[in-house]
This record gives sequence, structure tokens and C-alpha cells, in this order.
Amino acid sequence: MGIEFLEASPERVVGRMPVKGNTQQYGLLHGGASCVLAETLGSVGAVLHAGEGRIAVGIEINATHHRPATSGYVTGVATRVHAGRSLATYQIEITDEEGRRICTARLTCMLRDAG
Repeated sequence: MGIEFLEASPERVVGRMPVKGNTQQYGLLHGGASCVLAETLGSVGAVLHAGEGRIAVGIEINATHHRPATSGYVTGVATRVHAGRSLATYQIEITDEEGRRICTARLTCMLRDAG
């Protein structure tokens, strides 16, 4: 997938991913690749929120694909919208290099003790 992390905290995680290598047969960024980027960023935020000795397990993701991307990189910004003891939810906005919205996703993770 080629995901690179640019920033990571429990409140906000930023990463980018190349379009090349993550396209469907028409040369457009695959919607599943956008979901992988969204889930990766949101899950990292949830793990950071959960803290030492705890894990995050994705239980729900949804995504709206607004426009195609055909080249360059897309950047995802995961922003925490709920931070509880057992659940954490993040909204993830994915944009192209011109700042145009490609996808909006929401991820909810269940937080559990490790082991």
C-alpha cells in the first residue's frame, strides 16, 4: 500500500499513500485502498488513545467516495470524534494533492485489554 505516517497522536493521525499501485482496472484509486488508508490511520489513533497494554479492534467502517484520484499521493487525516474506555471513533478525510476531497470515512474501534 505504501502508507507513510506524517503525524500521530491520540487526537489526530496523518498519513499519505501513493495512487500508483493502488488502482483498479480503470486507473483510478481503488475504493478499497481508500478504506485501507482510513482504517490504518484511525486504528493507529485508537491504539494511541487506548494506551499501554490495550489493543484496538475495528468493528465498523463506512466510506463515501467523492471523486477519483489517478496520480500522485492522497493524504488522510484521522480526527478523533469519540474517546471512551471501550470505543473510539475517528473521522478520516482523504484528499488529493490539490486538496480536493476524495473520500470521507468513519471508523469505530473496540478497545480491549491485550492478551
